[in-house]
Order: sequence, then structure tokens, then C-alpha cells
Amino acid sequence: MKKSDNPADPFKKALSEATRALADDRDLNVTFSADPSGVAGDTMRLPQVSRRLGRDEVLQARGTADALAMRMRHHDTATHARFAPAGPMARELYEAMETARCEALGARDMPGALSNIDARIGADADKKGYGQIKAPADAPLAVAAGYIVRQAATGRALPGGAQHVADLWRPFVEQQAGGSLTHVNEVLADQAAFARLSRQVISDLGYGDQLGDDPDQSEDDAEDNAEQQEEAGDNQSRDQDDSEDAEASPEQSQEQQQDERQAQVSMDDQSDEQLTDEAEMPESDTPPDLPPPVSEASADYKVFSQAWDEEIRAEDLADPAELERLRAYLDKQLEPLRGAVSRLANKLQRRLQAQQSRSWEFDKEEGVLDAGRLARVVANPTTPLSFKVEKDTEFRDTVVTLLIDNSGSMRGRPISIAAICADVLARTLERCSVKVEILGFTTRAWKGGQSREAWLQAGRPAQPGRLNDLRHIIYKPADAPWRRVRPNLGLMMKEGLLKENIDGEALEWAHKRLVRRSEVRKILMVISDGAPVDDSTLSVNPANYLEKHLRDVIAMVEKKRMVELLAIGIGHDVTRYYERAVTITDADQLAGAITEQLAALFDADPRKRARALGMARRA
Repeated sequence: MKKSDNPADPFKKALSEATRALADDRDLNVTFSADPSGVAGDTMRLPQVSRRLGRDEVLQARGTADALAMRMRHHDTATHARFAPAGPMARELYEAMETARCEALGARDMPGALSNIDARIGADADKKGYGQIKAPADAPLAVAAGYIVRQAATGRALPGGAQHVADLWRPFVEQQAGGSLTHVNEVLADQAAFARLSRQVISDLGYGDQLGDDPDQSEDDAEDNAEQQEEAGDNQSRDQDDSEDAEASPEQSQEQQQDERQAQVSMDDQSDEQLTDEAEMPESDTPPDLPPPVSEASADYKVFSQAWDEEIRAEDLADPAELERLRAYLDKQLEPLRGAVSRLANKLQRRLQAQQSRSWEFDKEEGVLDAGRLARVVANPTTPLSFKVEKDTEFRDTVVTLLIDNSGSMRGRPISIAAICADVLARTLERCSVKVEILGFTTRAWKGGQSREAWLQAGRPAQPGRLNDLRHIIYKPADAPWRRVRPNLGLMMKEGLLKENIDGEALEWAHKRLVRRSEVRKILMVISDGAPVDDSTLSVNPANYLEKHLRDVIAMVEKKRMVELLAIGIGHDVTRYYERAVTITDADQLAGAITEQLAALFDADPRKRARALGMARRA
């Protein structure tokens, strides 16, 4: 058999064997691919390693292999599923802590593997820019919790960017869950016990409402039901015996009944005393529940109550039949514009695809057959086939969020145009391998809703802050394909949906969602028709209260420079708020404005991009 001429093959073979041993699975199939790493069935995918055997890619492959193998060795899927929380944030925390447990447990016997994983974690943290963030809210809490648990279990410093994230979140995490985290090492080897500890930490951090049913309590209830059924059978037999005894000795039966009544009275008294003791427990015994700050952008911004705010998916606001009906209405209403919109979509797609420079890596074991190397195979049939893999470009590693004002002033043609443009944007960018998220913001009620009712009942305290119930709508998550969420955009046509607009909090919400994404480039486009307006809030606060907060949020976003922010104003000049903005006087111009703005963002020449966005540098 001819020896391979690829210098990376010996390394791949050695890493595959080591991974099988670490995972304790001799039949594990280890492959190296440009696809995302992971385990599917009996196959593990690891990052591709080139012929050059660069140090970074070798460390990345080793660290990924060790982390996945440790999870296979120390993780039980059934136990994990039994204790898994129901809510999204709680589940992220739960997954991150379980990953940290598996890696720390494996590192007890193999410290060298932990060094490999450190290299992988450091590379991921650098890619996501964790070393440059300034505030805890800029990094996911779940990631920080995983880092903190891992450090508590290993006693080992984290790589630079990861350590920075852990240090930013540590005061909050230790204040809320420090007592629970002290027991990490005691339960590290017991996955069920660690899962219970993880659920306690999640509750301590303020996400107990997302845990769902307690699996231990469910088992106890099942056992209690079985015991009750067994006792019922015993009681039935005992009642029959007691009946026979009562017939034999009525005086003795009366004495037993009197003793039982006295015992029951005593137990009732004792229960009352215990209830009284519990009611008189000092409030200091209850751990304080410190809410997170309302706004990172402005410490002066207050909210009277967040109890009735909601972040909701579009499909939860209407049933599927209604969404389909609303979508059909939207399509019919915009039929005259379909030709113009389609031309704009094609134009945008051509301009975006023109920015994609194709680049290939050659001499791969998998990928597209390299036709240029077939001649040597014909000349020497023993020569192995050669494949090539297209490199990921910076253009592809991009996510765009479209934040649409769903206020009442957008009713009619503006919201219709915004909806169809969002539809076109999602379809077009998806064809270009760019992920798109579509969000909307409004309030749940006119003039205050339940927040205002609670304020009135509280005696109308002065300067209450925001005094309405927010409704933030997710029309399309970034990872959802357009075809699956297409009917959701029809929700914007729903009668009674569009109410008031509190732009500052909506912009901060969209920014936080974007920052948590793993893509290198993040773009946030806001479509609005003017300043934030909420009558209930502005009637009891300074007249510029919401406008000031919007300016503070915009300043924070632009200062952090983690997200590219631009805005399109419909009928109103929004350049007084946003540095990069364009104003259109007719809603029909919105499609063209979105097309030009996005195409300009992807222009390779920064000077052309600046001119297109109206941001030409001053001489």
C-alpha cells in the first residue's frame, strides 16, 4: 500500500486513536471536516487540519477532540434529559455547567487534556471578542457561569478572554449563588447530584421560573401514589377487621375512637403552631432577590414594573390559520409592488454576491473533487484523489437584525411596506448565506395597561419611570429558515397589534440579542417613523424622558462598536438620533432604501461604503 503524501495524516491518525481511548469507545469514527464540530451517532467531527499543520489549528483540533471525548465518557444522556430545565435561559446555563463538569472530571486524570481544551476556549473567546468587552451584559451569563464552574472545579486559571468574562460576572454570580457553588467538587463525579446543584444555581441566579417540574418531586409523587394505593388496600382490610372487632366489643371501639379524636386535635394544634412559627420568620432569613439593572445605557432610566413585559414569538400571538389569512392579506395588498420589489431583491443579491471572493483550500480528504489534479491520477492510478474545500469568508460570517417599529403611527401602508421588505430581506440574504433576524416592538396596551393600574393603586408615586407594558416580538429568529416563519410577518397586519413605541428599551433588547451571537460581523437596522412616544410614561415624567434614553442607548451601542447600527426613518428625520441614517418621505421608497443601505454595508471599498451611507469623512 502506497504511503500517504499528506504530512497531516500521521497527526490525524494519532489524534483519532487518542480520542477513541479518551472517549472509551473503540468503534468511534473520527472524521476531520469543515462542517461544525460535534458528535452524531458513532461519528465525531473535528476541525479540518491542513497540510501545513499550523500550531493554532493543531491545538484547536486537539482541544475539540478532548472536550467531545470527555463528554462522551462522563455524560449520561438520560440523566441529563431528566433534570433539564424547560426555559431557554435556564437550559443554556444547565448545558454550560454540564460541559464544564465533564471537562473538569476528565482533567482530573489527564491534566494535559485540560491544556488542550484551554487552547480551544482561548481561541473561541478571542474570536468572539470577549477580551474587549466592558460590561457583564455584553457576554452571555451562561458562558460566564460555565467558566466559573470550570474554574471552581479545577482550580486553574482560564485563558485571557474567558478569564475576563468570568471576572466581570463573578461578583453577581457569587453574590447570588456563591453558597451553592462551594459544593461543586463534592458532586462532580455524580451527574444526578450535579444536575440538582445546577438547578439550584439556576434558581439562585433568578431563573427558577424556567426550571419546570422538579424530577425528584415527580418520582416522590409516583412513590406516594403507590404507597397510598397500598395503604388504601391495607385500610380496607383493617376496616373490615375493625368492623368485626366493633361488633365483638362496642365499648372498646368507643374508647379507641375517643383516643383517635384526641390525637387528631393534638396534631391540629401542633400544625397551627408550626404554621404560626413559619409566618413569624424574619424577612432577613429570605435571601434577597436583586433584580438586574433596567438599562445598561443609563443609570437614571427607571421602570415602574416589568411584571407585565413580554418577549414573545409571533406564532404565539395568533393561531396558524389567522397567520396564513393575514399573510394572504399582506400579499394581496402589496401585489402592485411585487415587480419593483423583486427587481430590488435581485439587484441586492447581485451586489452581495459580487462581494464574495471565492477561495479554496486544496489537498483535502473530503470536499469537492479537484478537477485540476485529475491528470496526475490518470498518469499514475495509484495516486489518491485530491479534494478542495471553499474557505469561509468574512462576508458569510455575518448576521443582520431588522428591528421594526410596530407603533400605531406605522398603521397602514408604512407597516405593510416594512413587512414585505423584511420578507425580501430575509429571502435574499439567506441565499447569500447571511443570517437574518426580524424583531418588532410595541406595547401591550394603550396609555399604560397594567403597569399604570399598579401605579395608581400604589398612590401615584412621583417620577415612576416607564409606565407601560412592553411587547417585544420575534418574527424570525436568526437561525430559523425563512420558509418556516414566512406567515409570521402577516402578524403586522393584525388589527389592534400596533400601539405605542418605546424605542430605547427595544434597541437595547435587540443589541443584547445580537451581541450573544457567535458571528464576527453584526448589523442592526432600525426602521422607525419618529421619536419614542408613550402617553402614560410622558404624562408623569419629563417630556424628553424616553428620547433621552434612546440617545443613551444609541451612544452605548456606537461606543462599544460590537454592532454596526443604522436606521431608516419613514416620514421623519431620524438623523438627530442615529449617526448613520437615511430618511424617506414615502413608504414606497423603503424597499429601495433598505437595498442601498445593505449593499453599501457589504461594499469592499470603505470610502464607497461611507459615501453610500452619507458618512463621507471630512477632509
